[in-house]
Amino acid sequence: MNTESPSENFKQTGFTLPPAPSPMGVYKPFLIDGKHLYISGHGPVQNGGTLITGRVGVDINMEQGKMAAQQVGLTILSTIVTNLGSLDTIKRVIKVLGMVNCTPDFEKHPYVINGCSELFEKVWGKENGVGVRSAVGMGSLPGNIPVEIEALFELY
Repeated sequence: MNTESPSENFKQTGFTLPPAPSPMGVYKPFLIDGKHLYISGHGPVQNGGTLITGRVGVDINMEQGKMAAQQVGLTILSTIVTNLGSLDTIKRVIKVLGMVNCTPDFEKHPYVINGCSELFEKVWGKENGVGVRSAVGMGSLPGNIPVEIEALFELY
């Protein structure tokens, strides 16, 4: 994988994109500034348009949290494709901020956020698909979603 375009790499994953979400408040889902694409915090939208919910460590386990983070990654890709037309407009991932709705004793935030990071690596390759990252725990997230992720990309 990763020898083709990002769009071709995504097709090889076998995943489908959920619908791009509408803002849940007063903000833009994305903003372009020069060669940078800023993506607002996204939740795990499923193919039917509903959100995955639950708190890691109580309602869902670590593996389910990682799958939710992967679903957030797919949701971010959907926003890119819906608004920019193609994943091929993205040169590289610059930064990912992953927030995990979890119990105070949960310590595997990076593992959960790997669900999104591993997806981006499959799409843009090791060199361009892996950027800098933070993975942190939160006491709650909107709508009791398990993961929220925002990202910064470089455009061609």
